[in-house]
Amino acid sequence: MGIISFLFGKKPKIIFDKGGTVKHDHTDKKWDDWKDRFGKNPDYNWKNHTGKVGKK
Repeated sequence: MGIISFLFGKKPKIIFDKGGTVKHDHTDKKWDDWKDRFGKNPDYNWKNHTGKVGKK
């Protein structure tokens, strides 16, 4: 790890195709884990967000 990597971090795994669409270079398992984390865990579910009202 060089000083540049230390200061600026790792290169992101993002690829732009010829049409300008962003593609992320992640495995299918990583996408499924992300989807499960935000879909099945009530702490991360945006539908359960109370906003400025607060918990009752």
